[in-house]
Amino acid sequence: MSMPFRSWANRLRRMLAQALLFRVVFGERTRDGRPLPLTRISPSTCLEHEEGLVLADDVFIGHFNLIEARQGVRIDTGVQITNFVSIVTHSSHRSLRLMGHDYGAVPVEQRPGFIAGPVHIGAFSFIGPHCLIEANTRIGKGCLVRSHSRVRGEFPDFAVISGNPAVIVGDTRDGDAVLLAAHPEWRDRYTAWAGDLSSAPERRKG
Repeated sequence: MSMPFRSWANRLRRMLAQALLFRVVFGERTRDGRPLPLTRISPSTCLEHEEGLVLADDVFIGHFNLIEARQGVRIDTGVQITNFVSIVTHSSHRSLRLMGHDYGAVPVEQRPGFIAGPVHIGAFSFIGPHCLIEANTRIGKGCLVRSHSRVRGEFPDFAVISGNPAVIVGDTRDGDAVLLAAHPEWRDRYTAWAGDLSSAPERRKG
């Protein structure tokens, strides 16, 4: 096979794969038929127990993510979930190590070490690549989760979240204030969902 033909064949193969397997397009619908015209989910994202997933509109979910929603996953408007993110509502590895082959013979509520609970991601939050969002997690609105973070627990609005285990390392309103100062024409749109920056923590006013 000649080099020009191989390069043409590879280019064609990439184009077909992108068009048929990986292209993210606008338009989803909830299980009860409610349209989500601005929501985009990559075909390469795996949704398990989709009946437990509650989606708002204008959500982006990129490539090669796993969302396991048996215990309930709520993703609010404007959330961006990038690539290679796992969102899980249970953790069984402790129970499996303890119980061995008897794990499956015992009801879930009797499995020691088994963790299960919902996940809620607040409006206009951003989840960076290669993150794990674990059961019993609530991420407030306007948050930013840095890449490669392992997140479990309660995080307030506008938190910058980072680490393994993840902790709060900043406030997204700091950067937002700089952008709004340069683009004041967007202040009304911002405050409509985020509130006035003057209500931010006192440390921001110095």
